[in-house]
Formats: sequence, C-alpha cells, structure tokens
Amino acid sequence: MPALRKYPDELRERAIRLVMDLVEQPGGPSLNRASLRVGEQLGINGDTLRNWVKQARVDAGTAPGVTTQDKARIAELKREVRELRRANAILKSASGFLRGGARPPLDTLITYIDQHKDVHGVEPICRVLTEAGAKIAPSTYYAAKTRPPSARAVADAALDERIVATHEASFGVYGVRKMWKMWKALNRETPQAPVARCTVERRMRAQHLSGVVRGRVKRTTVPAEVADRPGDLLERDFTAAAPNQRWVADITYVATWTGFVYVAFVLDLFSRRVVGWRVSNSLRTDLALDALEQALWQRHREQHDVTGLIHHSDRGVQYVAIGYTERLASAGAVASVGSRGDSYDNAAAESLNGLYKTELIRRHGPWRSLEDVEFATMEWVDWYNNSRLHSWCGDVPPGEYEKEYYRQNTDTDTTASAQPSLH
Repeated sequence: MPALRKYPDELRERAIRLVMDLVEQPGGPSLNRASLRVGEQLGINGDTLRNWVKQARVDAGTAPGVTTQDKARIAELKREVRELRRANAILKSASGFLRGGARPPLDTLITYIDQHKDVHGVEPICRVLTEAGAKIAPSTYYAAKTRPPSARAVADAALDERIVATHEASFGVYGVRKMWKMWKALNRETPQAPVARCTVERRMRAQHLSGVVRGRVKRTTVPAEVADRPGDLLERDFTAAAPNQRWVADITYVATWTGFVYVAFVLDLFSRRVVGWRVSNSLRTDLALDALEQALWQRHREQHDVTGLIHHSDRGVQYVAIGYTERLASAGAVASVGSRGDSYDNAAAESLNGLYKTELIRRHGPWRSLEDVEFATMEWVDWYNNSRLHSWCGDVPPGEYEKEYYRQNTDTDTTASAQPSLH
C-alpha cells in the first residue's frame, strides 16, 4: 500500500477558512475550541489545524515568523540543486551517444532509458535528453514499450523475413528496383499478395539493406516513429460486495443570495458513505477533482487500498477531463461513465443529491453565501456518515456499517478500522 498522502491543499485551506470564520464571529469560540470542532468533523488533528491557522496569520502579516512563501522558496532552491545534480549525472552517462551532435536513433534512446530509469526516472531522463538535443517524450518511450503491434507492423514483420531471405539469395547485390522486379516474377510463378515498390524500398531501408553501388554510398536516416471515453461498467448495478470496490460521483447546485454554488460528492456504493465532497462557486474541473482528492486521502488515511476501484459518473466535462482521468489512473482506479442524458445510469449519486437537498438545503434555506452552504454541508456530511440511520445499511450509519464489515471479515486488512473513531 502506498504511503499516506499529506492533507489535500484544498481541504487544508477549507479547514483554515472555517476556523477563522468561527473565531471571527461575534462571541465566537477561541482558536483552540474552533480548531478542535472543525478538525473533528473534517478528520484533522486539532493541534495540526491550529498550527495551520497560526501559519496563515504569519502569511497574512498579522503575526511574526517565517512565511510559507519563504519556506517554499528555500525548498524550491534545494529542489533545483537536486535537479541540476541529476541532470549532470544523466548527461555524463549519456555522453557516449550525445557527443556526435546528431540525434541518436530511437532504439538507442529507449535502451538508455531502460538502463537508467530505476536511478533517475523516465520523465527526468527524457527532459534532460530533449534539452541536450536528443528529443524524446515520455509518451514515446512508453508507447514503444507497451503499444501492441499494429496490423501494418505485423504485415511488415512477415514482409521483412521475405525481404531478408530474397536479399540473401541474391548475394546481397540487389537494390530496390531489382528486388521489386524479382518479386513480381516470383508472384507470376507463385501467386501472392502484390507488394508495391515503395513498400519494398521502405522495408529495405528499415532493415539497412541496399544493393551494391559503384562509388560512394548514400547514407540515409530513419525518422522517429512518431482517447476514448470510458464505457459504463456498472450497467445500473449500484451494489458492491466490499468498500472501495465501486464509487459514484455527481455534482448538484444550491441557490444563494450571491448566486449559484455547486457541490460535488463522491459516494461509496457498499455503505453509501460520503467519502469526498467539495463546495465551489464554479463548475471547473477542480470542483470534482478536489472531492476526489479528499476521497482518496480519506481512504489512504484509513489505510485502505483503492486499487481496482470502479469510479462511475455521468458524462460531465469535469469527470472526463484529462486531469481527472489521470488522477484516477494514478490511484489505480478504473473510470466508468454512463450514457448521455440518462440520470438512471447514475441513480445512486442522484439519490444522494436528493437527500442532501431534502434534508439540508430546502429545510434550512435561503442561503446567503458559499461559506454558509459549505459550513452546513460539512455538518450534514458528518452527521450523514456517522449518525444518520441508513436503510441501505440495515438502519445503521454508513460509517458504523463499514466498521462492522471489517470486524467480520478477518481476511481484509483491518488496520484502519482498528483505529479509534473521532466521533
């Protein structure tokens, strides 16, 4: 299992803002009490949250100390020194094929990366080689290593065997023209699929084959060889045999006096527990991505693996964006997307949105601002996960339902469920 990630930046900023809002209210609690209250409901240690608030005040210039910007600058300088040392080591080990001046063959670059990727990593090597004039992108390397052969590549491989055999049979003296004519003659005797002259030329060049030439040989160069939307993996089956097998995600809206705000949820289908949420005044990809980050952080914090998780959503641009799908892939999750314009394909998430609006938004509105909605949503999610009786879970809260599952299934890693709850 990967190491626990730090708190997501968005969650950290949200917690600081909520604490400061509480403290600044007329007759509001002290910093310690506000930190403990918000920290308990967001799953953040109260002392840690209090330190965040103090640092925020330093950054704002209202308290003495080293600002976050200065700390970041020091860390950045240290990182630059490490990068320069690594680049120097890469250039030194690659000097054998870089000193010629011309771009090395792709196969040479691929071999070099294979030999040194465990030490320096693929992306840093590609970046340093590109800056040194040997251009290669990480995608080119991964494609060369993982891309299955195309139909043309398969046909070329079979053709190469015939070309080499024919060239050897001619004592290696035939060039493109005579090789092509020889094949035409052979095809008249033994009919086979015709091969164009340009194809013979291309494959002979790839195999470094040529006919004998009087005088100087002309040397040629070989140029470098230069996303579908996910399918519906749930098929309206919103059940799961264990936590972290299937998640659903969706976005809803809330009207306030200052305009619409949008709320993103991530729901575990096993227990119907809300594992991630986010409130924003825009529908940018960050809205859904921040909710996903909180969900992944929450599961890593509980030491539960999400590898193989199916993440299902509608076809909203936030969920099919490159940044979102790449984050799912990096977590080992599989994306699933419902059909266009059909809310039934994401009914479980739509049901959560309905509960949220019925139990909170409509009962306690009208809402003044995003901050009011955000604070109320935090309270509601905490109650929903840890206190609200859910019929899906046999009339127990989703959080308790998950803990009972881990207690009963000894084959499952129960390290996280053994930790005391904050509630």
